[in-house]
Amino acid sequence: MRKLLMTTALLIASAVPALAETIEVQMLNENAAGDRMVFSPELIHAEVGDVIKFIATDRSHNAQSVRNALPEGQEAFKGRMSQDVEYVVTETGLTAVVCQPHQTMGMVALIVVGDDFSNAQDILDARIRGAGKDKIEALIEEAQAAQS
Repeated sequence: MRKLLMTTALLIASAVPALAETIEVQMLNENAAGDRMVFSPELIHAEVGDVIKFIATDRSHNAQSVRNALPEGQEAFKGRMSQDVEYVVTETGLTAVVCQPHQTMGMVALIVVGDDFSNAQDILDARIRGAGKDKIEALIEEAQAAQS
């Protein structure tokens, strides 16, 4: 009986990582709709344990988190220019992502993990420049409307 319980526990534990997803986000000069300097998608829904892979589809882009614009306990990340970068989700909440050279043109993304919007004001107060600021506000509104 004990051996059966141990085997069952091991099977359950080994299945948990299999539930994690890899979510691919492209860094583009232009998307199919004609929008320039964009992440695709810009609004990313994820769960704890997921990996978000930012793919350098077009050159001269990076993906990085913004200081004070991610959930408490979540590690910041900064990808190199024209390089793919992976971000492992460890906390619920919102994370703002920018392409450093193109955030003023609106190249931002929002990662929404779970139903936790408790750090939305932190995102709104964070230093995101130019059109990126307006777009991140719109993405938060869109995410909140989808939850209602």
